Amino acid sequence: MVKLFLRSAIFLFFGHVVFAQSHSDKLNVLIVDGFSNHNWKQTSLVVKTILENSDLFNVVISTAPYENEHNEWKNWRPKFKDYDVVIQNTNNIHNKNIRWPREVEKNLEEYIRSGGGLYILHSANNAFSRWEEYNLMIGLGWRSKDEGIALQIKENKEIVEIPVHEGKYTYHGPRNDEIIYILNDHAINKGFPKVWKTPDMELYKFARGPAKNLTVLSYAKDNNTNIKWPVEWVVSYGKGRVYNSSMGHLWKGDSYPVSYRCVGFQTILIRATEWLATGKSSYKIPNNFPTEHKIELVPLDPITKN
Repeated sequence: MVKLFLRSAIFLFFGHVVFAQSHSDKLNVLIVDGFSNHNWKQTSLVVKTILENSDLFNVVISTAPYENEHNEWKNWRPKFKDYDVVIQNTNNIHNKNIRWPREVEKNLEEYIRSGGGLYILHSANNAFSRWEEYNLMIGLGWRSKDEGIALQIKENKEIVEIPVHEGKYTYHGPRNDEIIYILNDHAINKGFPKVWKTPDMELYKFARGPAKNLTVLSYAKDNNTNIKWPVEWVVSYGKGRVYNSSMGHLWKGDSYPVSYRCVGFQTILIRATEWLATGKSSYKIPNNFPTEHKIELVPLDPITKN
C-alpha cells in the first residue's frame, strides 16, 4: 500500500506539473542502505520512487546485511562501477563499530577517484567518522569538534573556518521551515530563485571535516543567532563528484513527510543525481518551485485518507 501510494502521489507531481522527461538511455543509480538511526528502508523507497518517476534513472537498492541473522558480510560486494551514481544511505552513528568490509570501502574510493558520483543523503554524513577517505569525500559531516574544521557564512557571503577544537560538536535544533539562500551558482541550482523555502528541515550547525576541494552551494540562518550555516555543498574527489546536504530527513515512523514532498527538495534530488552522473543538470525547474514566502508540496494521494 505504501509503495502504491508513493508512486501514485509522486506521479501527480511529475506527470502533471512538470511533465516527465523521456530519455531512451537512463542513468543507472545504486542506493546503498541496511543500517541507520533513521528510517532507511522508507528513505530508500521514497528516493527510488522520486528518481524513477522523473524518467531519467534506473534505480537499484543494495542492502548491507547488518540485520541478517546469518551475517553475510563476506558476500556483500556492491558493484559500484556498474552505476553512474551511488546514493549513500547508511549511518553507523548509533554503533561506530559497524563498518563496511574494507574491500567495499576501497572499491568506493576507487570508484569516486575514477570519476564516479556519490550522493551523501542526509544522515549519511553522520557515518564512518573513522574512515579517513570517507571524510575527504564528504567534506563536512556530523563530527566532534576535534575531528575537523567547521564553516560559517558571513554577511558579506565570505566563508570563514572555525578551527579544530574551537566551537561546538555538530548539532541541530528542532526541525524548522528553513529559508534557503543560494551562495554559489551551480548546474544543480541553475535557474532557482536566489531565496526559497523548504519545510521541516534539520539545519546542521558546526558540521565538521577536512573541507578540502569543497564548494558551498547554499546556506540557511539559525533562527536564534542569525548565524549562517551551509546546507548543501559539493566536493571534488579525484576525478569524481560528491554532493552532500542536510536536507532529506526521514525519521522512524515517517512514510512520506513534507520534507520529501517539497517541490524544491525533489527538484534538487533529481538535478544533483543527474549532475553527479554527467556533470550537468538538464531537468527542468517546475513552475511551482517554492519561493521565499511560499512552500510548495507534492499532493498526497487520496488513498492515504482512508
